[in-house]
Amino acid sequence: MSSLSDQHLVRGVDHAAFPTFDPSGTVRFYRDTLGFPVVHSICAAGWGPDDHPDFIHFFFDIGNDDRVAFFYYFGLPAPEVSKGDVYAQFGDETPEWFVRSRHLAIHVDSEDHLLEYRRRLDASQWPVEMQIQHETIESIYTHDPNGYMVEITRALRPVTPQEDLDANLTIDALVDIVQRPGAGMDDLLVRKAELIVERAEAWQEGQVGR
Repeated sequence: MSSLSDQHLVRGVDHAAFPTFDPSGTVRFYRDTLGFPVVHSICAAGWGPDDHPDFIHFFFDIGNDDRVAFFYYFGLPAPEVSKGDVYAQFGDETPEWFVRSRHLAIHVDSEDHLLEYRRRLDASQWPVEMQIQHETIESIYTHDPNGYMVEITRALRPVTPQEDLDANLTIDALVDIVQRPGAGMDDLLVRKAELIVERAEAWQEGQVGR
């Protein structure tokens, strides 16, 4: 019998939490536009140190017992944001692709469901900004009232065990080379090829991985 230390014990996302300076817009976006019901809220008065403001922490159901949540701090002024969102602000020189790499992705089961969320968003003040087919998924993107990028995505096909193996090889190679000064994609691919050679015998014996 394996011990707890050998087991993958988590069961998904309980909640991902973000600050908001626009709770009304946040409710309109997630509850009224996307249809994610409010399932929990916490009113916290006198919490924490003396200089900690009162706040409300509220949660939306995004399916599968997962939730997205927000903090609204009473009396806290909104920052000036030129690029990014209320949590991560970037200078004007920051490439847009870097800013957008920080986002929340929510899964749906089918193309029909994806297009239904596209319809809801396009009929709102937060229309879809992009619809893209990636390698194994199709996604729509918009920004919520806080400046957070939100992605709704569906799988185009299942991810194969071979792709899982390739992903682990890639990450092991990345960890091995990333501390080298000036390391780039070529270094990663060379190290990945070395790992394939190193592990080939174990794979042939049915022992995938290290």
